[in-house]
Amino acid sequence: MADRLPDSPPARGPLAHRTVVVTGAARGLGAAQAHALARRGARLALLGHEGPALEAVAAALPTPAVAVEVDITDAAALRRAADTVRARLGPPSAVVANAGIAEGGPFETEDMDVWRRVVDVNLTGSALTARTFLPDLEETAGYYLQIASLASIGAAPMMSAYCASKAGVEAFAHSLRAEVAHRGVAVGIAYINWTDTDMIRDADRYAVLRELRAHMPPPARQVFPAQEVAERLARAVERRRTAVYVPGWLRLAQLTRAALPPLVLRRCRRALPRLEAREAFGQTGPLGAGGRADSESAHLSSSGRKGSI
Repeated sequence: MADRLPDSPPARGPLAHRTVVVTGAARGLGAAQAHALARRGARLALLGHEGPALEAVAAALPTPAVAVEVDITDAAALRRAADTVRARLGPPSAVVANAGIAEGGPFETEDMDVWRRVVDVNLTGSALTARTFLPDLEETAGYYLQIASLASIGAAPMMSAYCASKAGVEAFAHSLRAEVAHRGVAVGIAYINWTDTDMIRDADRYAVLRELRAHMPPPARQVFPAQEVAERLARAVERRRTAVYVPGWLRLAQLTRAALPPLVLRRCRRALPRLEAREAFGQTGPLGAGGRADSESAHLSSSGRKGSI
């Protein structure tokens, strides 16, 4: 754990001097969100793997920041992290459940331990994050933003664990919203499309994933800068949005979501045989540096459990 507590610059707006938790903040979209929220005057609690990277993000922010290295699937570790956040920055007024991992490949040959880990981080980790900080959000009449995906609306082949987990977090957030609204807690869902992070850049190294994206309709295959997406998400936190779509056309996908599975099926029936004839499909393993860091952490934790009595 590391922290940096400079004097806060003058700031106005709903997030000024408020504590905001961002999970998965060591890099990519999480780090970009930390900067976007700090520009609005928020104090940042950065949670995730990769302690040195978290510390570097915290050190670059213009507002007070605390970096806590934690596995969000470890309930006890999350409770300790929350205690650190409260002690250093006060109770959070907003929580952004951003942490997520992905891997790709045919379900038929999937290592189910890897499959479970994707679901555990993306879905169970988000639920544990919400559970841990819910008392704070009730105290502050706060806001919880669940980072979902286009995959929450329309599933794609070769990404079964990721799609299942993102559909799960959407349903979880809807359920939580109805449960806590009367306590003054708002819950939002962020539907985002391809964002320029190392996870997406890593996925593009695999021909089948790259070409499946290329077969999507032109608007759906576009990759957006992380900073642009982060600004939209920070605005959603500021305004306590029920839903935010980045890019905006994803709202249309929401309205027509029943038509998406047949569309994906038709395209894949044509594309997959051709791709498979060119190159056998294999497993990608964890995508991006964040995914690899999670895999290493989970392996170390598993080794520790195996060595104990």
